[in-house]
Amino acid sequence: MDQTRWSKFKLCGDYNVDLRSLYLAWTTPAGLEKWFLRKADFFTVPQRLREAGEQILKEDTYSWYWHGYDNSMVQTGSILEANGHDFVKFTFSGGSMVSVNFSTRNGLTIIELEQTNIPPEDDPEKNLLVQCQVGWVFYLANLKSVFEGGKDLRNKRVDLPGCFK
Repeated sequence: MDQTRWSKFKLCGDYNVDLRSLYLAWTTPAGLEKWFLRKADFFTVPQRLREAGEQILKEDTYSWYWHGYDNSMVQTGSILEANGHDFVKFTFSGGSMVSVNFSTRNGLTIIELEQTNIPPEDDPEKNLLVQCQVGWVFYLANLKSVFEGGKDLRNKRVDLPGCFK
């Protein structure tokens, strides 16, 4: 069986939103909190907390907090690349890496997300590839919903576990 098949995936979405707005939605704390996270803290190399509208840079570290969970559930990682225009790459769950490319085609902004270096897992319920792919499909749809229609689809209630956060 080809193990590399289960170590990465790629998703793509089209958005009727300008590229710059979508790039900032991925690369500022306020942008990420609008459609993805409850709280996004980014720290510079000297450990200064970035301001809400301040763009992240390569070598920043992050602490991300999810809707539907208290502050004990935190995702930490680092920014591997951020070119300020159309590409960002960061570490993610289980030592994996997420790359996000932005481009324009036929009047739309295209986002291509690729998650790589996903570790193998024998237990299907803990399969990071499946869990992350399902999560990213939801969040890419929520990004579209928030920016094109103004409706946030996230479950923000801690008392409703198991729903999309």
